[in-house]
Amino acid sequence: MVMGRIYLDRNENQYGPAPACYKVLREANLEQLSLYSRAYASGKKSDLSERLSHDTGLPEKQILLSYGSEDMLKQVVHCYLHRDETILLPHQSWWYYKSVAKEVFGRETHYSMHEHNGRFEYDVQEMIDQYDRHHPQVILIASPNNPTGNSFSLDKLHSLVEHCTSSVIVLDEAYYGFSRSANEHLATLLDAHSRMVILRTFSKYFALAGLRIGYSCVGKDLAQLVEFSARYLGYNLLSEKIALAALDDKEYYPRIAKLMEEDKEMYFNEFSRLQGFTPFPSEANFILVRYPKALKQGLKSGVERRDVIVKFLDDPGLEDCIRITVGTKEQNAKVMDAFKQVACSELGVRTLEAAGVRASA
Repeated sequence: MVMGRIYLDRNENQYGPAPACYKVLREANLEQLSLYSRAYASGKKSDLSERLSHDTGLPEKQILLSYGSEDMLKQVVHCYLHRDETILLPHQSWWYYKSVAKEVFGRETHYSMHEHNGRFEYDVQEMIDQYDRHHPQVILIASPNNPTGNSFSLDKLHSLVEHCTSSVIVLDEAYYGFSRSANEHLATLLDAHSRMVILRTFSKYFALAGLRIGYSCVGKDLAQLVEFSARYLGYNLLSEKIALAALDDKEYYPRIAKLMEEDKEMYFNEFSRLQGFTPFPSEANFILVRYPKALKQGLKSGVERRDVIVKFLDDPGLEDCIRITVGTKEQNAKVMDAFKQVACSELGVRTLEAAGVRASA
């Protein structure tokens, strides 16, 4: 099989959705394409929000649908952050967090991810100190975080929400599913902090990025957001039907996640064998790799000549890092082979074995 250009730069799920999702498309009917939802007349927002209520153990009124988690993030910030008010953001994270804050002329203050024992970690005390100093109206947390791949442990998260009582806290779980599939923490967190929003999306784990469908679990004291986000004519009925089909498949997605986990381990081991390269553990569908900064242009142009597109970062503190989305088995093998060819054959990078150093597994 001849492969074309491989795009592993946007954290899309290259395996695609479950077969049942395609079946919904093939059987789309007039009701899903031509008519408005009548769910409100039956006392619920939609079949999807009702199903998510069942799966999460939360009342349906605390489940909000959106066009991907990006849409709800925008709604939360526009709803609760006003001109010259402060938002607390992760320093090394998704660029859109800063962009959406600028849309409402908010003031940014930041906390950092810190490297410790070969991985990135949150510093809860630093976040609490920032809260005490700046009294932010909104706090954004990503778990797992993009691009560093680290999650916020639940015990540390509880410490944070118990202290930061005056802020609206947004927990972005866009990469939920790859390393954690339980939902028990949702009700516990929302009970502990009634002004919290937990973002989810069908884009990553469920491989439905093109449908732009997401949902949020919100605390009881966010009635303004519930009102602000109401869509009385419903959302995309076909998208909801496909999302329900994805939720029903209990075998396909865990199998794909396992394949991705195997290839993350492959990337980690192979990059660990290249002198000067440092891969970081990830709980999402990508892996972050640090490389010798002097090699940046040579690496980038070399792998692109081999039809491999990955994300060479320019973020402060991560200028010498690559984020590689985990693709299919075949794609990942080609990507890793391209990096080894460029690094060793063109740029003179030695493997640890060749340098007489034992590579750690």
